[in-house]
Amino acid sequence: GGWLLLQNCHLGLEFLSELMNTITTTESMNEGFRTWITTEAHPEFPINLLQSSIKFTNEPPQGVKAGLKRTYSAITQDHLEVSNMPQWKPLLYAVAFLHTTVQERRKFGPLGWNIPYEFNQADFAASVQFVQNHLDDMDIKRGVNWSCVRYMLGEVQYGGRVTDDLDKALLNTYARVWFGEHMFSENFSFYKDYVIPKGKTVEDYLHYIEQLPVIDTPEVFGLHPNADITYQTNLANETLSTIVSIQPKDSSTGGGETRETVVQRLADEMLEKLPPDYNPHEVKAQLQKMGAIQPMNIFLRQEIDRMQRVISRVRTTLTNLKLAIDGTIIMSEELQDALDNIYDARIPKLWFRISWESATLGFWFTELLERNQQFSSWLRDGRPNQFWMTGFFNPQGFLTAMRQETTRMNLGKGWALDSVVLHNEVTKMMKEDVAGPPPADIGGVYIYGLFLEGAGWDRRNSKLVESAPKV
Repeated sequence: GGWLLLQNCHLGLEFLSELMNTITTTESMNEGFRTWITTEAHPEFPINLLQSSIKFTNEPPQGVKAGLKRTYSAITQDHLEVSNMPQWKPLLYAVAFLHTTVQERRKFGPLGWNIPYEFNQADFAASVQFVQNHLDDMDIKRGVNWSCVRYMLGEVQYGGRVTDDLDKALLNTYARVWFGEHMFSENFSFYKDYVIPKGKTVEDYLHYIEQLPVIDTPEVFGLHPNADITYQTNLANETLSTIVSIQPKDSSTGGGETRETVVQRLADEMLEKLPPDYNPHEVKAQLQKMGAIQPMNIFLRQEIDRMQRVISRVRTTLTNLKLAIDGTIIMSEELQDALDNIYDARIPKLWFRISWESATLGFWFTELLERNQQFSSWLRDGRPNQFWMTGFFNPQGFLTAMRQETTRMNLGKGWALDSVVLHNEVTKMMKEDVAGPPPADIGGVYIYGLFLEGAGWDRRNSKLVESAPKV
């Protein structure tokens, strides 16, 4: 009649099948017996065990109201009165608000944090303990050492998890804007209507928190309102993708045409449009004419090799898939994945591993043709006047090759590769206006295809503006 606790079962998935067999085949079991399993979400977790279980999830609450409510529900009156300094209660609330903010920004993906950090309750507890110790040791005449408080919160307590420079700058900005003598003034607010309440008891704070909006605008966290569009779009796509992935994979679509017939037709269309393979001897001969040891041509060779790998993989997969549908060869697990994904207009895993991200299979295949067009025309007609930057597998390699060529052109002036830095200038030319490479005295290359996220570009005044994301 005891309980069995198995923790972190995503690390031992093979044992779970054995566990399921033991539970289902045991003839007699005490009615008080329970098996409690803890695990992270994992795509290979045994579905039959998951379906027969009662599921319980523990995730951070959504929204400022829910986050603050959970934080203050765990704070006792004794904790609220642990210090008699007037700064204690406002600082405690400010740390709680910061804790909720850093967690809430995660839902916005790369717009919120460049890297998803696992901020947790331990970070909040350590920050609160630091604030308490700092106030206990504070010289009343000098007051709070705000430089110390900001450094500890932005660089140590929360910043200790942060590895990206821009994420660190964001945390330090929160610390600078929210923590200082100004936070005790009547006019201070984290965002309009989000202020530090004046309360004496935990109930006072909970009563104020209860009046906060259930749904927060992204501006509360320092984001543009359009960030919510991105979040809601990603959430909807993820939900729909999950629904599609668990649909029964039967042979008929209900309209008379089977899944196999649909995929076979799509495979024929893609094979017809798929570019021919690159002839390695022709590629080598063309590069020799252009100067095979020039950095940009070495980069082109590497890009063509990767594109050839994608083209070969796509051709092989589609050909084998057609044979498997006809019954000529056995339908393997990888081919079954390709069939399911092509039918759902998604990128098969076999292709995605060696290629690029895209919203749908249609966009992905169109990009394949466009990327290949850039490489083949470069190889056939010589270096283009402008480059589609986001159409490269390795854009960083392209920039490095350009730096190497520019350095070699200026060796007479004493240039060294280590001292050459990239300088970017947004021109007012349209893509169609480019008739030649940049002037020789300026050097460099023209590129296009970059996009902004979270801002827009004012072409007339050549500056960033607050706007919806623009291509």
